[in-house]
Amino acid sequence: MNNLNRYIRSLLFAAALVVPVALVAAPKPQVGVQVRVYDRDHRDYHNWDDREDHAYRGYLVEQHRSYREYGHQNVRVQRGYWNWRHSHPDHD
Repeated sequence: MNNLNRYIRSLLFAAALVVPVALVAAPKPQVGVQVRVYDRDHRDYHNWDDREDHAYRGYLVEQHRSYREYGHQNVRVQRGYWNWRHSHPDHD
């Protein structure tokens, strides 16, 4: 009987150690990262998502520019993009 109690206590102790580790290691649902960009000239914010990236790439093609990530462009190109973007809205 004494061995059975020791065995049960050992199992409970092991479970007490394993359960918190399993909860921490469980995969958490991904929450979409939202990037907002401020347009200084028009004084508004834009969500940078797939649609905005598609429009940005269209702008680069229209301006005969090679692709460069928006955040790495100089301020003049960024301002030019937002001016272009306000005159080329999405048509849903």
